[in-house]
Amino acid sequence: MPPEPAPQAPVAVVDYGIGNLHSAHKAFLRAGVDARLTNDPVEVERAAAVVLPGVGNFGACMRALRETGLLGPVLSVIEAGRPFLGICVGMQMLFEGSDESPNDPGLGVLNGRVQMLSEQVKRPQMQWNRLSVRAQDEVLRDGDWVYFVHSLSARPEDPSVVVAEVDYGGPVVAAVRRGNILATQFHPEKSGSAGLAVLRRWADTR
Repeated sequence: MPPEPAPQAPVAVVDYGIGNLHSAHKAFLRAGVDARLTNDPVEVERAAAVVLPGVGNFGACMRALRETGLLGPVLSVIEAGRPFLGICVGMQMLFEGSDESPNDPGLGVLNGRVQMLSEQVKRPQMQWNRLSVRAQDEVLRDGDWVYFVHSLSARPEDPSVVVAEVDYGGPVVAAVRRGNILATQFHPEKSGSAGLAVLRRWADTR
């Protein structure tokens, strides 16, 4: 009889004291994923997989990540090639900066900036919207309805990192992927069964 596979290590949900941290953590638990909310830099740096949630102001999130000593560990995990999931502002923070907080640099992992949604649409986009997945993806599903709350949108320099969009007065980036990084502008933890399935599939691909 072949040996049973070793259990996966818990997913580390980065607790930097701001945003939707507890709801993201609880969503993983509801999805049947072993996840731990942690503000320990050593635990984050050693984690097998890391989630960076975020809501609110880009600059406030970046400052909190620095002040808690968690910015370095987050970058270490990304650079080490371990699975990384960014959610909402946690996705925006991966870019070089945001028009919301011009004086606060982002993580700079992805080239490009975060800019305001068009003046022709209501801001924020606070609604369910339907994903259009641009390329086959093991986590995202074309046509899923997911929930958004945001006034700004990522503008990557490399369009190939965009794996999903939604239509909101034109195409709006809904998810990006590069290597070990997957990040969503929408909130899986607020997207019902479709969102929980996204978290489950992401965890299963670790």
